[in-house]
Amino acid sequence: MHTVHADIDDPTLALLTVEEAARRLRIGRTLCFRLIRTGELESVPIGRLRRVPAAAISEYVTRLRATHKPTAIAV
Repeated sequence: MHTVHADIDDPTLALLTVEEAARRLRIGRTLCFRLIRTGELESVPIGRLRRVPAAAISEYVTRLRATHKPTAIAV
């Protein structure tokens, strides 16, 4: 029997671990912590834990897309 971590990709999760958020963004854990530390990616503390709201992933990607719009290529 093989183990599948379906809960990591579960779209119904409200809060993600930093590792889950990093996986969704396809980045490393260290970079994800850096984005949290600089405030680029929202997170919330729960006791001694740090969680990323699932909606924060989409908001971060939207901001990235807005600031890095491709320039039009003259034909």
